[in-house]
Amino acid sequence: MQEQLRILAGKMLADGRAARVLGWKRTDFETAPEPSFFTAQDDLSELVYNKYCAANLSGFMIGAGKRDGVTVVFLKPCDTYSFNQLVKEHQIDRAKAYVVGVSCGGNAKVEEMEDVGWLERCLVCTKHDHVVYDELVLDESLSRPEAQDRFGGVTRLEGLQSLERYEFWQGELSTCIRCNACRNVCPACNCKKCVFDSAKYDTAAKANVTTFEEQLFHIIRAYHVAGRCTDCGECARVCPQDIKLQLLNRKIIKDINELYGEFQAGQDTETLGPLTAFNADTDAEPSIVHTRG
Repeated sequence: MQEQLRILAGKMLADGRAARVLGWKRTDFETAPEPSFFTAQDDLSELVYNKYCAANLSGFMIGAGKRDGVTVVFLKPCDTYSFNQLVKEHQIDRAKAYVVGVSCGGNAKVEEMEDVGWLERCLVCTKHDHVVYDELVLDESLSRPEAQDRFGGVTRLEGLQSLERYEFWQGELSTCIRCNACRNVCPACNCKKCVFDSAKYDTAAKANVTTFEEQLFHIIRAYHVAGRCTDCGECARVCPQDIKLQLLNRKIIKDINELYGEFQAGQDTETLGPLTAFNADTDAEPSIVHTRG
């Protein structure tokens, strides 16, 4: 399939249908390909696609849409949800994107350049179909890990006493080094100016002065993407401290499903999110939300 992608990309660059191609580029380490734009056919020998191409390329299309010409972008099934969500939010110019849906058999988890199994997001993934594409390049021979319960970890946490839950999250968030990798990689975190970079409120400090600041950053970020998070898992993938950030996002997703009805961000580009619309039949009353604690 890698060669098919190179041929497709080469043809579109050669005949002028595309100004650039967004894919994954080989590096010195096989397990660490990186997102890259290709503008010349000769460079496409560096384009790769394998189980280590875990990066969700959707967020890079925000900037690409501001450039002249069409950008060809390779998206795995789960990535297309992020792409759709960004189109819905008018962050991506759909007319300037040519989406090539590629098969995915799951992405490898890499630690210290060693393959140590599957990414957790791939073990619970049920997004096997592309929700948006202009063309598909598929490999039917790829097999996926058997899907586990997506909300299993959230349910186990909900079963703990409040103090135990607090201690769990305190243990997780206390290791944060405020590198901002989670924010920078998240397709939904696309504000031009982030409040946490504002010197006016003294939130730009990289080091946390208090435990409250540790919690503040991640909780505010999680609520900022509430109803918009597609559960792509990029935040957890890039965290150098291996904080279970996706678990925090899934808790909010699970609550939204229970309070406002089942919803999957990025499923389409028309449906309003549960926090931006009101439905008398499915939405919970404020008193119900309050009693849930």
